[in-house]
Amino acid sequence: MNDALYELIVARKPKPYDLVIRILVILLIIAVAIGGMPFIGMTSFLLAVLIAILAYYFIFPRLSVEYEYTLLNHDMQIDVIYNKAKRKSLMNIDIQGAEIIAPKQSPRLNSYHPSKIYDYSSGSSPAKVFAIHMPLDQKNVCIYIEPDSKMIDHMKQWMGSKMYLD
Repeated sequence: MNDALYELIVARKPKPYDLVIRILVILLIIAVAIGGMPFIGMTSFLLAVLIAILAYYFIFPRLSVEYEYTLLNHDMQIDVIYNKAKRKSLMNIDIQGAEIIAPKQSPRLNSYHPSKIYDYSSGSSPAKVFAIHMPLDQKNVCIYIEPDSKMIDHMKQWMGSKMYLD
């Protein structure tokens, strides 16, 4: 059994609207608690507490995101981890079925026009993001990932001439 297993976690950079969403939710809670006082009395505080609980469990965890890439031989599983606690599987792909794997800014990708793009990278500008172009569900898709050098070495073993590092 010479299976090659490699896992990598990449934290997504907070997007500009994440802070805006947090502020708007907090302002909504305050507005319901104080602004509802003349209309529904002390019930407005209970409603504000209910909104705060819902935001704590459903909105705020979605703002802290990490992606985990698991590479087992030529099968790659991409999971998302919300708030360092809740995991959800996003996709399983066979990288040998890819047409090309190259850096995102590579001129080799100019002839590929995907119908859908999945971005599972950190969103940080200095990071080296790779694009995987492959058919998925009868569509040509592009998947952005951010592997480190060890993961690139594992992928190169299985991809051969379909993987470019420049």
